[in-house]
Amino acid sequence: MNRQTIKKTALVLFAVIALLAVGAAAGLWWERNHVPADGKAMPATAAKDGRSVLYWYDPMVPTQKFDKPGKSPFMDMQLVPKYADEGGDASTVTIDPGVAQNLGVRLATVTRAPLDLNVVATGIVNFNERDIAVVQARTGGFVERVARLAPNDVVGSGTFIAELLMPEWAALQQEYLALKAVGDAPLEAAARERMRLGGMPESLIREVAETGKVRNRISITTPRAGVIQTLDVRPGMTLMAGQTMARVNGISTVWLDVSVPEAQAGAVLIGQSAEAKFAAFPGKPVKGRVTALLPTLNDAARALRVRVELPNKDGRLRPGLTAQVSLKGAVGESALLVPTEVVIRTGRRALVIVAEAEGRYRPVDVVLGPESGADTVIESGLDEGQKIVASGQFLIDSEASLQGIVASPSGPDEALPAAVALHEADAVIKGLSGTSVTLAHGPFKTLSMPGMTMEFPLANPELGQGLKVGDRVRVGVRETDDGLLVEKLDKTGGAK
Repeated sequence: MNRQTIKKTALVLFAVIALLAVGAAAGLWWERNHVPADGKAMPATAAKDGRSVLYWYDPMVPTQKFDKPGKSPFMDMQLVPKYADEGGDASTVTIDPGVAQNLGVRLATVTRAPLDLNVVATGIVNFNERDIAVVQARTGGFVERVARLAPNDVVGSGTFIAELLMPEWAALQQEYLALKAVGDAPLEAAARERMRLGGMPESLIREVAETGKVRNRISITTPRAGVIQTLDVRPGMTLMAGQTMARVNGISTVWLDVSVPEAQAGAVLIGQSAEAKFAAFPGKPVKGRVTALLPTLNDAARALRVRVELPNKDGRLRPGLTAQVSLKGAVGESALLVPTEVVIRTGRRALVIVAEAEGRYRPVDVVLGPESGADTVIESGLDEGQKIVASGQFLIDSEASLQGIVASPSGPDEALPAAVALHEADAVIKGLSGTSVTLAHGPFKTLSMPGMTMEFPLANPELGQGLKVGDRVRVGVRETDDGLLVEKLDKTGGAK
C-alpha cells in the first residue's frame, strides 16, 4: 500500500469517527431536550438525581410558577426546576455568609419602645405679619423735610421720618386759640373737638392749648421699632389725607415657617413647644411655640406648613435665616420599631428583608405606622426580636425577584390579602402578539384613567387565542409593580 492510499484511508476513518461523535452528541441532546407532541418535557431529568422539585419557572419571567415541566409559554425555552434544597423553602433566598459579608449585609433588630413623638424639620424665618405699623397722612399737606432713610433700614421707636406743613391743622388751631381767648368754655370745647376730628393727635392738641402757639409743621415718627419695608415720601411732595408714607414691620418677635413632612403632620398641635437651632448662632437655641397650622400643604414638598413664633429681643433673627426645628411632643405608647432605612417602598406596598438561620433571607410585607425619630412603626408583619437586613436589602430583594419569590406576611397564620378586582373597560384591538396586545380602550373609571391607545402585556398568551386586529373586546387589567397587566380579554364584537 503506497503512501497516498494510506493517507486516503486515514481521512476516511477520521470522517467516520467525527460523524459518530456528532451523532452521539445529537442523541444525548435529543434525550435531554426532546418535547413530545403534547408540548410537555419529560420529567426524568429532574428525577434522576433524586432531588425534590418545588416548581418549574421561566428565568425570564420568574414570578410565574408551573407545577409541571415543559416548554415556557413566554420564551422558546424549557422551564427550569426550582429544587427544595436550593434555598430552604420556596420563599427564601440563601446567601453564603462569606458572600453576605462581602456584599456589606448589615443586620438590625425589631425592637419595642415608647414612641418618640418629637418632630424634627427645617424652617425659615419670616416677619411677624401681625406686628406691622402703617404711617399715613391724617390730613392733606406738603412734605418739607425727609430723614435719610431707605427701605430695609432698621429703626427704633420714635425715629424721625419726615416734617410736614399742614395748612388745615393750622386753621383749626387758630380757631381754637381765638375761641379760647374769648373765654367761652362751650365754644372752646367745640373747637377742641374739631381739632380731634381733623386727625390731630392728642399730644399736639395739649401742646397748642398749653403754649397758645400754632403748630403748622408736624414731625412724623415711627410708631414702633422694626424694619422699614416701604418709604413713599420725598421732599416737596403733596400729600392727600390717608396717603401712606411708610410701612414698618416690628422685629421683637418673628415667625418661623416650618415644613413638616406629610407623614408626621398628625403629631403637630397648636401650642406645642419648639426649639430652633440656627447655623448662624451655634450653641444658642431659641425656644418658641406653635401658633398656627396653615390650612394647605406645600404641593411641591408635600409638607404641612407650621408657624412657630420666636422671641427676638436682641433683633439678631432676620428674615431668610434657616433653622433646624424640634417640635416637642408627648411620649406615646410603646410600639414595634425598625430603622427607617430597612424599609423598601415600591409605591404600592412596603417590605422588609428578614434574616433567618443558615444564611436564608425572606422578603416580608409589612404595614407601616408613623415615623418616630430615625425609626418607623410597624403595625403588622414583624415580631419583636426578629433580625432584619439594614444594609444590602435591595440586592437581596432583587435576587428574590429573579427567583420568583413573592413577599408574604411574616406569621404563618397571617392571611394573604384578598385579590383586587380587575379594572375593566371596552376596547378595540389594534395589535396582537404572543405576549402583548395594543388596545384603543375607553376610560378605566376605577383607575380615573382616560381612554387612549397603548400596549399592555398579557398575563397569559392564551388570552389572545381566537382574537384578531379590529375585534371589540372587554378588557380587564390589574395593577402590578411593573404597570397594568391584562388578565381578561373577552370578545364582544367582530372586527369594525
